[in-house]
Amino acid sequence: MQNSDPAASNQRRFFTYLRNYKLAFFVAVIGMIGYSALDTYVISNLKPLIDDSLGNGDSDFLRIAAIAIVPLFILRGIFNFMGTYTLSWIGSQVVMTMRQQLFEKYMHLPVSFHDQQAVGALISKVTYDTEQVANAASKALLTIVREGALVIGLLVVMLYQSWQLSLIFLIIGPLVAIIVAVVSKRFRKVSRNIQQSMGSVTASVEQAVKGHKVILMFGGQDFERNRFAQKNNHNRQQTMKLAVTQILSVSSIQVIASVALAVVLFMASLPGIMANLTAGTFISVVFYMVMLLKPLKQLTTVNNEYQRGMAACNSIFEILDEEIEVNTGTKKVERAQGNIAFNHVTFTYPGKERPALTDISFSARPGETIALVGKSGSGKSTISSLLTRFYLPQQGEVQLDGMNINDIELRSLRKQFATVSQHVTLFNDSIANNIAYGVTDKVSREDIEKAAKMAHVTEFVDQLDEGLDTVIGENGLMLSGGQRQRIAIARAILARAPVLILDEATSALDTESEKLIQDALEQLQKSCTSLVVAHRLSTIEKADQIIVIDQGRILEQGRHSELLAKKGHYAQLHALQFGETH
Repeated sequence: MQNSDPAASNQRRFFTYLRNYKLAFFVAVIGMIGYSALDTYVISNLKPLIDDSLGNGDSDFLRIAAIAIVPLFILRGIFNFMGTYTLSWIGSQVVMTMRQQLFEKYMHLPVSFHDQQAVGALISKVTYDTEQVANAASKALLTIVREGALVIGLLVVMLYQSWQLSLIFLIIGPLVAIIVAVVSKRFRKVSRNIQQSMGSVTASVEQAVKGHKVILMFGGQDFERNRFAQKNNHNRQQTMKLAVTQILSVSSIQVIASVALAVVLFMASLPGIMANLTAGTFISVVFYMVMLLKPLKQLTTVNNEYQRGMAACNSIFEILDEEIEVNTGTKKVERAQGNIAFNHVTFTYPGKERPALTDISFSARPGETIALVGKSGSGKSTISSLLTRFYLPQQGEVQLDGMNINDIELRSLRKQFATVSQHVTLFNDSIANNIAYGVTDKVSREDIEKAAKMAHVTEFVDQLDEGLDTVIGENGLMLSGGQRQRIAIARAILARAPVLILDEATSALDTESEKLIQDALEQLQKSCTSLVVAHRLSTIEKADQIIVIDQGRILEQGRHSELLAKKGHYAQLHALQFGETH
């Protein structure tokens, strides 16, 4: 059963993060209440100061006040430190926990989720949204408890000293509560819009920085500047809406408080009340009412921070509630033999109507090489994505060693594959660590060097001052496309997986490098089953089976010589490439 009030549900969930810090929170509350109690105590002595000391010429009270004032303010400072530091510490702990949870969630969400999300928006949640939560957990709670305690303390003293003059607050209290409730909803709505626009701004910056060369090459500076200006201005507009709401709410409450003050002044002028009213009582009540304006203003202002934090919580909880990758498999495979089978597999990408693959069936025995050919968008790479279970087919099944891959535990399944894609992902680390990335067994330096030599990585590494220990920058920006590809191939060699997936693995290599790499890959392919996605047919002529795919369907399959003899689709592709290269 769904909760009727999502905002209340998010608040309860937010407070579960604070439960782990009960002791620290208790210390903070003691500090904040102690701080406000001392302020209230000092202010409450205004009446005896005026009536007894100054009015009756009693100098003892002034002497006691002179002795007590410094220790009281030292104690006030200690209480302030207890409240402020402890809540800041709790806020930093909460934000660290949320960031960790978000990061770990991103690592476990399915590929289909990341395909539909802007990277900048996801980064914004980890950086900007969590900061809003930190403000709610520290600054907002600090003000709510400390200023709230001061308001209650002042009202109690006022009622004690002159309940007749203080009754007006029982009337204006509900009015203030109504304004705060209305404003809170507005704050949440606008804060949600600000978070979305911040995600959009971050995504634009990330896109422009990553595509900097393309922007320069095609003269897209003006277009990108105008596009960013629109998003930047939208963010500014939302921020101003928040500011207007905040100003109007603060002004409204202060006007209501001034009406209360006017009523008190008027009531004090009535003969029945004036007869029993001492100078100290009157000045004290008026002073308390003026003093109340500041905490009331801060409570209304901090409501903005708190609601922004709650809106950010909603944004974060939406991600944390996303379904992670389905991992229902229980079978663990140490090392597969390498039997692969697709049985009548049909698959449609989320949000698409047309299937990417329709009724695909083929099999490969251990050690065989299966080549997938066809024009771009025909569904070749989708087959490798289904094999590694990045996506699940809607019909049919994919098998490894006769087992449905859905029955195999996910991490165990993916250990059986080594992938080299046309889109190489490298990390801002050394070349050696990039080659050894993800290898669970301990590998020696000698193993890394051997894999680097097989993939012809050593040819360019030997020219670097730090060799394999050279840090290559984000995604290997210091390297050429061919060099990055060779590192990815060395990584696959080191993995020693029973199934090798080569998705345009030699696409970024020059002709000389491709021949060297092709030799290395052929050596590697002897020890494993290989699935090769290729555009250049020269690289797959020795394959045990060539499958021609078009618009998600298998048109032909067989060996190179058999398909040429058929004079069908493959023969046309071969003639076209042969004509281009000779």
